[in-house]
Amino acid sequence: MLEGQAASRVADLVPIRYGRMLVSPFTFYRGAALIMASDLAGTPRSGLNVQLCGDAHLMNFGVFGSPERRLVFDINDFDETSPGPFEWDVKRLAASFAIAGRDNGLSEKERRRSLMAVANEYRTSMATFAGMNNLEVWYTVLDVESWLASLGKDVKAKARKRAEANVAKARTRDSHQAYGKLTEVVDGQPRIISDPPLIQPIAELFDDADHERVRTEIHDIFVRYRRTLQSDRRRLLEEFRIIDVARKVVGVGSVGTRAWIVLLLGRDGNDPLFLQAKEAQPSVLASYAGTKSRMSDGERVVTGQHLMQATSDIFLGWTSTTGLDGVKRGYYYRQLRDWKGSAEVETMDPAGLETYARMCGRALARAHARSGDRIAIAAYLGNSTTFDDAVADFSELYADQNEADYAALVEAEASGRIAVQRGL
Repeated sequence: MLEGQAASRVADLVPIRYGRMLVSPFTFYRGAALIMASDLAGTPRSGLNVQLCGDAHLMNFGVFGSPERRLVFDINDFDETSPGPFEWDVKRLAASFAIAGRDNGLSEKERRRSLMAVANEYRTSMATFAGMNNLEVWYTVLDVESWLASLGKDVKAKARKRAEANVAKARTRDSHQAYGKLTEVVDGQPRIISDPPLIQPIAELFDDADHERVRTEIHDIFVRYRRTLQSDRRRLLEEFRIIDVARKVVGVGSVGTRAWIVLLLGRDGNDPLFLQAKEAQPSVLASYAGTKSRMSDGERVVTGQHLMQATSDIFLGWTSTTGLDGVKRGYYYRQLRDWKGSAEVETMDPAGLETYARMCGRALARAHARSGDRIAIAAYLGNSTTFDDAVADFSELYADQNEADYAALVEAEASGRIAVQRGL
């Protein structure tokens, strides 16, 4: 999006990424999608390709608001999306439950139940989708309110209340909430609050002499992005004007990539909209899945998201821009907060983790059924628990490998081979 002086600071964020990955083997796993892609490339393949999430760990699922203003549960991160073997997503998802279970202190037997649950739900859901016609699959949505109503007695009252509280909290996470938290009034105008190194407004990143050029570049980039939206949504966005832009550090694996937040106002000061513009780098699967995209990486992310999600952000779009360094980069845009919420996995008991595993397994199966040969995949998985057992066994073995990789990063910090910044 913006280069020059700001680009030189991107590398400074890598120690923050290491600091976040070193919190635990689980946070390490969240930032190690490339490592696992390399590992999966050496395993046997089913030959049944779908549109992959590419980073389908359990924290990349969650709730968000549909355009119809209903809360839905789905995959919510598509930076690494690419066509590839369906089992790669299943393995990354299941392994994340093994690693999170260890992080929560669950026994091997307790972890096994969640691992079997995620694989079983994927397999049986795929069989269900195989029996549907194309439109039925396309219109299937995992509605959160329906899910809450269907929770059985296996889920304790405390866990149910926690889930309901998380859902209620998600409904408060919107542009108004972000506006109240992330902005302040300066000389009568709202401005994004500086909180370096995590949030830095463009006024801090560029010299005064560059401000006019930067404003012009922002406007031109934004116009190009708007053209990628559906016509009615483009018209809606034209009713908003850009007020401020800031760089914002996000996630674990995304730390070190270029990410910006854009504050816009509509009718008046009570009509805010926060967008996020995030750099889309080549998918970690690009070198391993045997498929190459002719699209820009921003368009790749948006296309993959539309294909896998039952409903997507109304402002999801993309653009490409060439920086002052001569490098062309892709970006995708979406709302910063639109009823977004994620599970508090660290508080889940064995029953709660098993229930969440089934939700994720079903959501992944529905996403794959939209792009792959669901009948062939269902036939490949079969009716027995052979697939479930194999996935569960793999997950525990990969959790061992992940711990070894995590230990190597710990040693790299101890030996001084990498710089680490913790607590951010």
